[in-house]
Amino acid sequence: MKMTTLCYIEKDGQYLVLHRTKKKKDINKDKWIGVGGHAEGAESPEECLLREVKEETGLTLTSFCFRGLITFVSDACEPEQMCLFTAGDGFEGEICPCDEGELAWIDKTEILKLPTWEGDAVFLKLLLEGEQRFFTLKLVYEGEKLVEKQLRFYN
Repeated sequence: MKMTTLCYIEKDGQYLVLHRTKKKKDINKDKWIGVGGHAEGAESPEECLLREVKEETGLTLTSFCFRGLITFVSDACEPEQMCLFTAGDGFEGEICPCDEGELAWIDKTEILKLPTWEGDAVFLKLLLEGEQRFFTLKLVYEGEKLVEKQLRFYN
């Protein structure tokens, strides 16, 4: 099972999100997602997060929070476990162009109106509602349709 990371960087009531428009073969094509990507070699989730955020945004995270572990199961691709992070004002640097799409700061009140995966809306709602407990979430897809979700919280 492959391991990935995803991070929602926060600033002034907004999240930094990526509109995935530039790759021809992209399962996230035309969707809005946080920044992150696939672990390389023996990278830990934190090492993957720091590298991917730097590559996609030009920013260096100085603090972040591990919020949840999401398992994706799909009939269209191999299973994936994604480590979900948020980062408040804990970053340095200037945003640079991304070769996977367009980066934009989007107001948190508008984020759920953007085209995204059904399952992403599940964990985004948890973040937006201020849920502080660590959670696991299993999302099962048939094509692009979410057919099952299992959510568990930990203290």
